[in-house]
Amino acid sequence: MESAIPPHLQCPRLRHRRVPDDYVPPYPATVARYRSEVTRVAMAYFGIQHRADALAPALAARALHCIAEAFAAATGPGHWDRARCVDAAGYLTTVSIGYWDDPAAYATWFAEHGARWASGAFNDPALGLFTEVLQPAVDRFETLFSADVVEGVAGVSSGLGQPIQEHAYWGGMRDRLALSQTDGMAPEGAPQVVTEGLHQRVLPHGNLCLIRSGQDWTGTQGNERRMYTEEVEPVLRAGMDFLQAQGRQVDCYANRYMAVVDAQGQPVDKSFGMGWWRSLAALERWAESHPTHVAIFGAAMKYLGTMGPAAQLKLYHEVTVARAEEQYFEYFNCHPRTGMLGAVTGA
Repeated sequence: MESAIPPHLQCPRLRHRRVPDDYVPPYPATVARYRSEVTRVAMAYFGIQHRADALAPALAARALHCIAEAFAAATGPGHWDRARCVDAAGYLTTVSIGYWDDPAAYATWFAEHGARWASGAFNDPALGLFTEVLQPAVDRFETLFSADVVEGVAGVSSGLGQPIQEHAYWGGMRDRLALSQTDGMAPEGAPQVVTEGLHQRVLPHGNLCLIRSGQDWTGTQGNERRMYTEEVEPVLRAGMDFLQAQGRQVDCYANRYMAVVDAQGQPVDKSFGMGWWRSLAALERWAESHPTHVAIFGAAMKYLGTMGPAAQLKLYHEVTVARAEEQYFEYFNCHPRTGMLGAVTGA
């Protein structure tokens, strides 16, 4: 068993972990490992939205094709995927998510391909586009996997490591962040918006938190699949719906519960929630004590307790706490509750 924090990021602790040094987790889990020369990654969300109760604008398919082509460029992401949801305002939102482990390659790619996405290049009155990017240093994000299958930012890692110690207890995600050894990561400031016609930029605050937390039930069959789809997923969806509709009550700025789709746009047996939070502490409070997450945790524990080691459901998450200068939010013709716009408009 090893620490979630790699040796080259370990330092004398100024802040204590939530568990003693001899803690042994009740089941194994792993984290993504990165080459020591990787100092920063890029997580870039390119979104497109239109009314779900109307025909998609013809330009929507063209825009999705263009971003996929752009991702295939020499400086494109080392890993990308696509997912969609219907948001609280009734807009079908499709997001193409690219991951880079080289900030210079990302900067080159963005200047050539990404900068035009939410600038009006795909201008249609029925279409909104947005770009949401984090470029955290490696001490500011963490991952966790229940099985040996990588997702999300782990797609640009060297793979998964050995079983780790810092999991299966409240506070584990904080303890997996290398920065937590010396910094409490409290939020700094408040977001603001700059509007020029249909174009809007959100100027973020320090230590904003993003979580992407996913499930893959591809390998489930029979009673296990029934138990997940009928007993676990509805409880998970209720929690995600609460965060989408009422998240501001718990300092969640925005939440999307997304269905992963394939290259042809067809849903696969994977989903994830992605949420923008005012702070890691706010996310921790919701996870530890809010009735919606207590219900999710209870349903998941019942499921895993019933299935035991034979469970085929694969779970993962990635959590990032980013400095203000590591964030970029741009929106074009989007409704006021879109992503981080909702943190500023209060819509």
